Amino acid sequence: MKKPFQSVRWASVLALIVAMTLPCFAADSAVLRNGFSITYQHSQVIGIITRLYTTADNTSFVDIPTAEVDHFEALPETSAPSKPSPVSNLPAPPTSKTTQPAVDLNEVVRTASGTYHLDPDLVNSVIRAESGFNVRAVSPKGAQGLMQLMPGTASQLGVQNILDPQANVEGGSRYLRELLEHYNFDLIKALAAYNAGPQRVEQYGGVPPYYETKAYVARIVRDYNKKIAAKKAAEAAAKKTSAHKSSGTSTTKQRKSSQQSLAKSAPAVQPNN
Repeated sequence: MKKPFQSVRWASVLALIVAMTLPCFAADSAVLRNGFSITYQHSQVIGIITRLYTTADNTSFVDIPTAEVDHFEALPETSAPSKPSPVSNLPAPPTSKTTQPAVDLNEVVRTASGTYHLDPDLVNSVIRAESGFNVRAVSPKGAQGLMQLMPGTASQLGVQNILDPQANVEGGSRYLRELLEHYNFDLIKALAAYNAGPQRVEQYGGVPPYYETKAYVARIVRDYNKKIAAKKAAEAAAKKTSAHKSSGTSTTKQRKSSQQSLAKSAPAVQPNN
């Protein structure tokens, strides 16, 4: 009777060892007061701002007003996908309709940016300037949502629910892409048009002389440039590390080659008579 028990015990130990060797991907989630969530690798408090780094190498980040963060949650670690077991063919148990997971900003921005060929960091910078990541933000002029779309603009873009985060970011990203193409990818003019309207940019031949628009463009450019600088610093560090490794390998090969050349050119030692 002991053999079956020992077999089960060893099987359990083996399963534990296998599970420990699987690669795990851990991250945390910042849940905002409006119910939105942002998945991040680590965070840093800078004054009244909480910076959420969305990549492990610190090349992408999102700055959120600390007051807008409700709480932080540790996401469970997920192992690499394995072969489905026969039990997975059974129907999934019914889920409660009242509990809905918070929408992940990273995924929403990543999807919209990919669709319209935009840098996700740029879209995040626009969202921060427009609404401070407030899903239900409404301006005195009537602009609504994360990317502050006017009802008329939202209708032209095909956005049916202007306060839906995914639809709002989708429409705002499309509008930003259209403005970039219209102004031959002049980011300054495109941002000015996003804030004040294309007609004002056409009227003044560039950024209109409005304090709000000037501050708006400067705020986005400054935030976006920080992210570009972080990427360049990471790339420079990676190249330096790679060059150092390559140089070390080259030096080792050169030393070996020199030793071999000396060995070949050295005269043979004659035995003593």
